[in-house]
Amino acid sequence: MHAILNRWLSSPAAKPLAFAAAFSPAVWLVVAAAMDWLGANPAEALERSTGDWTLRMLCVLLAITPLRTVAQLPALARLRRMAGLFVYFYALLHLLAYAWFDMGFELADIAKDIAKRPFILVGFVAVLLLTPLALTSFNRAMRVLGGKRWQALHRLVYAIAGLAILHFFWMRAGKRNFTEVAVYALILGVLLGWRLRKRLQRNRTPALVNGA
Repeated sequence: MHAILNRWLSSPAAKPLAFAAAFSPAVWLVVAAAMDWLGANPAEALERSTGDWTLRMLCVLLAITPLRTVAQLPALARLRRMAGLFVYFYALLHLLAYAWFDMGFELADIAKDIAKRPFILVGFVAVLLLTPLALTSFNRAMRVLGGKRWQALHRLVYAIAGLAILHFFWMRAGKRNFTEVAVYALILGVLLGWRLRKRLQRNRTPALVNGA
């Protein structure tokens, strides 16, 4: 089974299919907006949906390494860069929807709103931190930065995950509706906890060897 899945993930069709799957929510939102299928408040629906898809793609991105390791699917690594770029894509759409529908692209009002409302500030910082990750996601950037510095930079994704959950939590605080926040926090907590556990195991192994 592992061999079959790895062979399929290594095939030329895997990336186009993954791209189509990741891009399809954006296509649906455009079609739904054009057809007036987004309900009484389409602007709010677009803002919420793009935010939801940012979090979902972040979960997908952070799930790739654990799945690759646990399920013995090394070919999954081929999709990691694409998943990361789609996190940035939906985050930019979310920011664009806010700037357009809530603020009318008035930069002065946007700056005041960022300073006034903590959940907007946290979300804005998360998008800013995502920007260098997207810009350095290509092989040439990795060669220029060097492996260690590139890895250190891309560990920012863990802080971004925390900021995304905090942004979502503060946004829902007014309505006291935290069910979805808890679901995403649990998923991201498990994925980040798995990484922490693996890191602690790696650090402990040399100590045990030296002690022996």
